[in-house]
Amino acid sequence: MVRVRQHLGKYRIDKRLAEGGFAVVYRAYDTIEGISVALKIPHEHLMTRQSMEDFRKEVRLNARLDHPNILPIKNAGYIDDHFVIVYPLGQGTLGDRLRKRLAARTALSYTEQMLEAVAFAHKHRVAHLDLKPENFILFANDRLRLADFGIAKIAHRTINASGAGTVGFIAPEQAMGKPSLRSDVFSLALIVYRMFSGHLPEWPFEWPCPGHDRLQKQLSPKFITLLERALSVDHRERFKDVQQMRNAFLRVRHRALKHGAGTTVGRRSGRGITRRNWKTVRVREFLRQFRVLLNVRSKCQACGEPVAESMQACPWCGVERQKHRDETRRPARCPRCQRGTKLDWKFCAWCYGPAIGPLSGREYSDKSYEKRCTNRGCTRKVQLPFTKYCPWCRQKVRKPWLIPNHRETCDACGWGVLREFWEYCPWCGKSIKRR
Repeated sequence: MVRVRQHLGKYRIDKRLAEGGFAVVYRAYDTIEGISVALKIPHEHLMTRQSMEDFRKEVRLNARLDHPNILPIKNAGYIDDHFVIVYPLGQGTLGDRLRKRLAARTALSYTEQMLEAVAFAHKHRVAHLDLKPENFILFANDRLRLADFGIAKIAHRTINASGAGTVGFIAPEQAMGKPSLRSDVFSLALIVYRMFSGHLPEWPFEWPCPGHDRLQKQLSPKFITLLERALSVDHRERFKDVQQMRNAFLRVRHRALKHGAGTTVGRRSGRGITRRNWKTVRVREFLRQFRVLLNVRSKCQACGEPVAESMQACPWCGVERQKHRDETRRPARCPRCQRGTKLDWKFCAWCYGPAIGPLSGREYSDKSYEKRCTNRGCTRKVQLPFTKYCPWCRQKVRKPWLIPNHRETCDACGWGVLREFWEYCPWCGKSIKRR
């Protein structure tokens, strides 16, 4: 047994958070790094050779799934004769959040984040098979991260697994011992239906399910049709995986909510009081002024707000953008950060990665080149805006990049920022204090 205030290596146990069929989760304090973390410790009576292999498999699966909406593993191994998996500590679970009132726009954001996480797992042929609100961990700025791949299986043509899962969120065919990627489609649709309707559909899952009237008041017919298809009892009528479901959702996302469904409701005073979503207005004005100037063509994987390929962090939620996951207009990509590179570059101009080329003996000009390299021995003295390194000699950019016609700078890194729009510096990720 692990007790409160007990030390496991550098971790001090602070609180018991949850207990499942295979393990107990504790909140602990890392005495070296000075941060709180979550420790997952398997039950001692289940520490058989097979269960240990299951936990090792969970670690391997998480190591493969590097995504902003999937909970990473900080460490895993034996500590004082206990097998411990260490995770970042969230603020709670989606299950905790659903006990309170949930705005339609927030539920829509959660839906997109959940779809992105599971779609990424399915892209790597990994089925989760235990999707439920308690396995989505909530972090700052309403960011969700999917946890617990303990019973996930590598999916090839078929997936061999038992009827494991959580009662209430398990697909019918999974309960019969025949799970597939379509099982995750069903479970995820149950969670989304619960968020918008306030009701969790039950067997025999006949459409329309309880709470359908509330669904019709908030959601567009196309979004409701999407949920109906995902909740089909016949798995052959569903989306083949969450990637296909995510793509269908993205086609209806901008009109998923009916007019007025996403407004914030104030205190009751005999009649409903609403106010405009000022964040939406702020983002729209930012795009109008700076979409072309900053080459904003992508969206943050965590909050869905617009970002540029050059940004190292999201200026709206502060999440690090170590990798660029969207398309790039340049002909090649850096294998480390996935940002676009030119064929005559020797190094990535965005990250301090290994040599990438040149991939061509030809020298390419670019009208976007602005700043001269400070290295006197560099033969190519041009750089793209907001790059961190010279792509030919790897010299770090010393003079801060500024946004044209704007003098505001980040107090931490000195690069240009837009305090009237952004909450964080997109170049260093530090919080911006408005003046």
